[in-house]
Amino acid sequence: MLEKLKEILKKVLPNADVSNVTKETKLIEDLGFDSLAIMMMSMEVEDAFNFRFTEFVKFETVGDVINYLESRI
Repeated sequence: MLEKLKEILKKVLPNADVSNVTKETKLIEDLGFDSLAIMMMSMEVEDAFNFRFTEFVKFETVGDVINYLESRI
């Protein structure tokens, strides 16, 4: 799941260096995401995993996204 998420991160922010992304990587501080990029990432996650968010979720790290998906899929 981490590799798929790295592809999504790169798609949303093409200039982001995702080569060293781990579950501890912070979306805002480490990758330079802003609120719009996080929203775009969420939409890409929905498409990639055939999943729909039904609630607001605050993602701070890559691990937050993975843990949320693993608990819902």
